[in-house]
Amino acid sequence: MIGDIPAAATKSPRAPRRREERTLHAAAFTNGPNELFDFILPLWAGAALGLSATEVGILMAVEMALSVIARPIAGVLSDLFERRYVAATGAVLYAASAAGYALAQNAAAAYAAAAVGGVGGALLWVAVRAIISERLAEDSAVFPRLLASQETGSWVAFVAGMVLIGEIGFDGVFWACVGACLLAAALLLSAPRRQDPAAVRGGGAGGAPGATGPQGAVASEGAKGAAGSAIAGLGAVGRRLRPMLLAVVVTMTAEAAISLLLLMHLQREFDLEVIQVAYVFLPGAIAMSVAAERLHGYVVRFGRTRILMCASFASAAFAAGLAWAPNPVVIAALWILSGLAWAAVIPIQQAVIAEASGEHTGRGMGVYESANLLGALIGALTAGMLYDGADWTVACLSAAALILAGAVVVPRAVRSLGVADVPPPPPPAPEAEVERAVEPEHGPEPEPEHGPGPETASAPEARATPGTSPADGAAPRVKSSLAKDSAAKSAAAKSVPVKEEPPRSREQLLRELGRHAVVFTVVQVLLMLVGLSWLRDLVTQDTVDVLLHGGGQESGFARVVEDGGKIWVFVLVGHALWAGAKCLAMTVGRGGRD
Repeated sequence: MIGDIPAAATKSPRAPRRREERTLHAAAFTNGPNELFDFILPLWAGAALGLSATEVGILMAVEMALSVIARPIAGVLSDLFERRYVAATGAVLYAASAAGYALAQNAAAAYAAAAVGGVGGALLWVAVRAIISERLAEDSAVFPRLLASQETGSWVAFVAGMVLIGEIGFDGVFWACVGACLLAAALLLSAPRRQDPAAVRGGGAGGAPGATGPQGAVASEGAKGAAGSAIAGLGAVGRRLRPMLLAVVVTMTAEAAISLLLLMHLQREFDLEVIQVAYVFLPGAIAMSVAAERLHGYVVRFGRTRILMCASFASAAFAAGLAWAPNPVVIAALWILSGLAWAAVIPIQQAVIAEASGEHTGRGMGVYESANLLGALIGALTAGMLYDGADWTVACLSAAALILAGAVVVPRAVRSLGVADVPPPPPPAPEAEVERAVEPEHGPEPEPEHGPGPETASAPEARATPGTSPADGAAPRVKSSLAKDSAAKSAAAKSVPVKEEPPRSREQLLRELGRHAVVFTVVQVLLMLVGLSWLRDLVTQDTVDVLLHGGGQESGFARVVEDGGKIWVFVLVGHALWAGAKCLAMTVGRGGRD
């Protein structure tokens, strides 16, 4: 009620959402260059600078080592200072790193750019996740939205980078990444300042004193942990999170190992080039960006530990299936299964870390990010040894067994931290129309009638001071004004319809898919008439060769148009699969109710 919310919390009710939205946009603009660098840096270092394999390994190790060291420090900075400044500093350093790569003429300059990028990535991602966690008590879907934004930026940058690299070269791609990172820094700096945490806890849903339910219990746990270590260092936070950090290292080791095994397998066994390998990974990235928020609904319904176990089984099935995958098309389909598993696991891990860290979310995210990188490093070393020293089938099954261990380790780690297994459902869409409609009216107002009416925050206070009357001072008049404001807002909320989008019916889903298919067909016919249709090449030429190497266009604008048509085919297929799954779920749900 309005009487319970401090003025600081009601002054700008949409500011936290604007802060989150701009941070999500910044995450999309920076994660694209982040993922693209990991993919093209080894190629650029060898082609442009002539570095040996050992020197390329040192280049990648410099960035990773500095990032591992800097991430816990970035966590401390995110707890001590305004987080958007920390994140914006990281984005600017990312831009400086990309500019350094574009200007580098020797190995020393490349190493320096890698060092700057490692520090920038640490500052950026730890602070971004800490900012996103600020609304976790109000909205349990904040981390799925972050993952969706990151993966959208990732696959868009992949497509743009791979298509344009032949036209603008490595340097042009690096300068485009500079622009994206600077735009992200501007978005972060333009975001609203963080509200006072005490005010947010006092007025936010799920964080109010005495709140009940799973999230209220989590807030209480976090508050006790924070009170027990008021000026906790990294050691205290690390000890608190140790079970989850060990689980993160195990799962990241397995996933990094299978990813690198797959990359080497595609290059060496199927002789795929860089762009073709990127196309194999593309469907999984799109699946992650689309499915993250939708999978959160299943987390709310079935609980975190069950979803983590199911995701581990799905990821293990993917790893085992790779052992017998006959061609890259099947591998791309299996990679979607891995993408869906990660779309469920990563937001759960981040939410659990944020809840268990209490007031020290920055520190928690810092050690969590370091655990991720440590697991990736171990996984990379493991993958190399497995690929060189074991049969491909044995390597895949070994990775699958390690992933299956996560089905036991990760749920136990979640339970050991004492956080809620079932998070609260995310709130409905913001009631912007109601807030605009409810404006305090100036001028004389009738006295509120006594008797039954809407409960207000001032009612308990009035009962606690029965001897007080309007003649005794101004306090009752303030309470009366609060009561009238509360009654006015309640009446407006009842009279003004909330613009909450109802769930779409099966007919609506199919109509949307039909419209998409009609537009796709019209454009494909036009492309066929001018000889730029990838779909026609797929039908009239060797199917596997066209899937892997593209159609007949070699380069230039024609190749860009043909590749765009190819991507649209995959988008339409994904739309059809998603609509079919939704319709099937509606049918099954209806049958269960009957």
